[in-house]
Amino acid sequence: MQPKAVVLLSGGLDSATCLAEARHCGFAAYCLSFDYGQRHRAELDAAARVAQALGAVEHRVLQLDLRQFGGSALTDTKLDVPVDGLHPGIPITYVPARNTIMLSLALAWAEVLDSRDLFVGVNAVDYSGYPDCRPEYIAAFEAMANLATRAGVEGHKLTVHTPLMRLSKADIILLGQRLGVDYSLTVSCYQADVQGRACGVCDSCRLRRAGFAAAGVVDPTRYRD
Repeated sequence: MQPKAVVLLSGGLDSATCLAEARHCGFAAYCLSFDYGQRHRAELDAAARVAQALGAVEHRVLQLDLRQFGGSALTDTKLDVPVDGLHPGIPITYVPARNTIMLSLALAWAEVLDSRDLFVGVNAVDYSGYPDCRPEYIAAFEAMANLATRAGVEGHKLTVHTPLMRLSKADIILLGQRLGVDYSLTVSCYQADVQGRACGVCDSCRLRRAGFAAAGVVDPTRYRD
């Protein structure tokens, strides 16, 4: 019997590589995606494709509506997604408490599945500066998880795996290639159209494009222009 792991799967490059790494490590993967009112909903179709291609046992999509809070260019259509390059500080594409919400729900499913392992594709090297992608945050969440759950209290340690945390985008792509990830299935763009075509100029597109260039790998991304 393979151990079970809950894998957060957005449908982007990083989460697809994280899923492939979980499978490579011998876990039976239970993938969890979120329809949270994001403007780049094409990523949900990508998540379904990736889950199937990489052999997930199950893939669930939970409904949330973070548009009720707004505060992010990804959930509030009155705010524009920045397209003029990366800048210092936390960008307007940061969704308040998103990773905390998603990891908490993944933790709930893990307890039901009798799983001790969560996988999330956060990265603190080539990233947009989101505070909930840092190793300090993940360590704090893992500590909380072991205090707040029956599994943790009964001595069954829960682990939050972040296999991409210290990798550059190029290193992530090269890892994914070794693990057989088909990146043409993924969507990373913050404002992809309904067909999943990328804008090419948002922060996520810039990081993705630069990663393929640095890795010396042909970029399979479909761009609108």
